[in-house]
Amino acid sequence: MSLPFREHPLRHPLVAELHVRTYIPLQAPARLVHIVSVCGERGSGRTLGHLQGLLDHYGLEPPTQIGQHYQTKLGDLLLLWEQHTEFVSYTFALPGSFDHPFAEPVIRYLPADWLADLPGEVIAAISLALEPASRPVHSFDELSKIFAGHPVIGSEVVGGLARAYSDFRIHPDGLSRILLHDHGLTPNQAGRLAKRILEVSAYRAMALLGLPLAREANPCLSEAERRLRAVSGRMACQDERTDESSESELLAELTELAAEIEAVAARTSYRFEATRAYYAVVGQRLAQLRQRRIEGLQTLSEFLESRLAPAVATCESTAKRQQDLAERAARLTSLLRARVEVELQKQNRGLLASMNRHSRLQLRLQETVEGLSVIAIGYYGVGLVGYLFKGLEAAGMLHDAAATTGFAAPVVVLIAWLGIQRLKARLLRTPSPEFE
Repeated sequence: MSLPFREHPLRHPLVAELHVRTYIPLQAPARLVHIVSVCGERGSGRTLGHLQGLLDHYGLEPPTQIGQHYQTKLGDLLLLWEQHTEFVSYTFALPGSFDHPFAEPVIRYLPADWLADLPGEVIAAISLALEPASRPVHSFDELSKIFAGHPVIGSEVVGGLARAYSDFRIHPDGLSRILLHDHGLTPNQAGRLAKRILEVSAYRAMALLGLPLAREANPCLSEAERRLRAVSGRMACQDERTDESSESELLAELTELAAEIEAVAARTSYRFEATRAYYAVVGQRLAQLRQRRIEGLQTLSEFLESRLAPAVATCESTAKRQQDLAERAARLTSLLRARVEVELQKQNRGLLASMNRHSRLQLRLQETVEGLSVIAIGYYGVGLVGYLFKGLEAAGMLHDAAATTGFAAPVVVLIAWLGIQRLKARLLRTPSPEFE
């Protein structure tokens, strides 16, 4: 049936997004293995091909299209595959009774060559067992044996409908262990509980990926902070005698420091943001478990908060520290640039004053040259007029050439001076070609 209105192109994808994080309904007894492999945002093609290889192994036709999750049955196993931003997760469930929760992990039923070719790097591999309500609740001694003598963390979950135990360690088989004891869960409740507690372990591991980076970055930031303090002290101790070369050296050092800090931030900022996001998801999933204390045991929330919160706080403090250092370096760079610009302005003012003095000297020299030019031109002009007057005297047309030349000398000098002034005025009115 076609609808009479025009749909938004994202209407169906947005509704499908609500059902992306599905789960496998479980009926106790059952065992699961949950594998989380970090393959990055660009690894979706490899993970899809690897999933299709598993389907081929079990003789299943690959689906025409796989979204963010895929669920199917592989013989006796139930598979839930999920694609996340940075990692891909595989959950294999095997219904059926068992004697020991972790003696026969489900991972043994998977093809060894397929496991060896998992794309990316496995960050979490968890074996989970769901025991039925008919089995008696384990004593502390029994729990200690199940978890190889390690301290056990546990609490009642889902409002008392189940108990969850773990030691959050990696055992000799390479798997972590989670034990759930059913006290009246429906299959859907059991499936949601298993998924949430597996996600707590997966997201906890992803959140902790930022801690080694924070530990690696802190010594670099400490060194950068020490150098920044040294540069700041040198800037504060500078006086008027400081030359331009020292300020240029300081500016170059500050620029290098800022680049180093930005390099650390570029290497860690995404990881720290991811740590913050994963930590928030861990807190949300723990809240959804609705835990109640089991006397004598530390709850899951207490254990994870006591270990995870300091690690996340370290990442956040490192992120804030590198941001503060970057801002300080930027402020010092701006301050030093301002000082260099002020010094350049002082030098420019001195240069302009020097140019003005040279211009005045040139003007005086020019005036002197103009006077000498008038005298020289007048001298030669008087000489020429004298020759003229002598010729006239010889021809009988002039009585006294010498006297006439003497009277004509001031007139010749005045004419020379007026000619030079007129030429000077004409040159001043004519614009220079370079400014046209």
